[in-house]
Amino acid sequence: MGIGPVPRLVLLLLALAVLALSAAGCGRGDEDDDTADAPAATGEATEPAEELSGSITADGSSTVGPFTTYAAELFQQEQPDVQVTVGISGTGGGFERFCAGETDLSNASRPIDEEEVAICEENGIEYVELNVVNDGLAVVVNPENDWAECLTVEELNKVWRPEAEGEITNWNQVREGFPDVPLVLAGAGTDSGTFDYFTEVINGDSGVTRTDYTASEDDNVTVQAVEGDTGGMGYFGLSYVAENEGRVKAVAIDDGDGECVTPSTETVQDGSYTPLGRPLFIYAKQESFTRPEVQAFMQFTLDRNAEIAEGALYVPLTEEQLATAQTGLDESIAAAGG
Repeated sequence: MGIGPVPRLVLLLLALAVLALSAAGCGRGDEDDDTADAPAATGEATEPAEELSGSITADGSSTVGPFTTYAAELFQQEQPDVQVTVGISGTGGGFERFCAGETDLSNASRPIDEEEVAICEENGIEYVELNVVNDGLAVVVNPENDWAECLTVEELNKVWRPEAEGEITNWNQVREGFPDVPLVLAGAGTDSGTFDYFTEVINGDSGVTRTDYTASEDDNVTVQAVEGDTGGMGYFGLSYVAENEGRVKAVAIDDGDGECVTPSTETVQDGSYTPLGRPLFIYAKQESFTRPEVQAFMQFTLDRNAEIAEGALYVPLTEEQLATAQTGLDESIAAAGG
């Protein structure tokens, strides 16, 4: 039996365990025997991996972090002497460290922006952008909400645009026929790539939104806020819906063509869940590919992509996306002389 879905909070906590295990230079303890045996249970015949050592540093998106952490957990079952540390400082915070040359990998839930590109160039940091997994942003409401089964992008903009602050405060203002229930809003903090992405596609400008809502880079805060009030509305990564089944529920989205599309693996992969389906990235420093442990880890994220994505509650790459990522990785390794 393979490794099953792992809640994201657990994955973040496991990052600390990765550090402890690496520092001790040993494999998993007895309490993790079932997890440690999982890869062998796939029945795939593989050649013994070259034994590697060293360290890899990653930081950035709280959305992508659990994917990288889970990949590190699986990778260390094969390479226990490679220490992989995964920080969670938000996409913007991750790029700040990455462009300063402090990390090998930068987890990002949006593409790098022009200002960040300029800083990387100024500091001589060359990199490759790799789409490593897919995700969808889900708009969620309280489970007792029986009126908002589908919302349009226009209605979401009506709620979340800056002009709505202090003005759109009740569900009956969102759509005629909705009940007289106060809106209680929660969502991503400003350091989160999720915040940038949501505001870009809903409000038409990244970072522009009303501010009278519960904001946090910790998606569990959003879950608690929406769960705690009948009028709650929030947004976060699609995988958090499955992880918090019964506590929140996702609404279908109409992007303007009159069709309500429910967020799911299938609708994210086939592109029908618009505009809230998205790719997620790891940016890898070119210079880091001179080290075999970095090459091996990034190749591992592609070779075992479906297993990592499903285990960490994401949407795997399509075959076309996987081929594109492999080409990018191969070219970057070759350019580094690897």
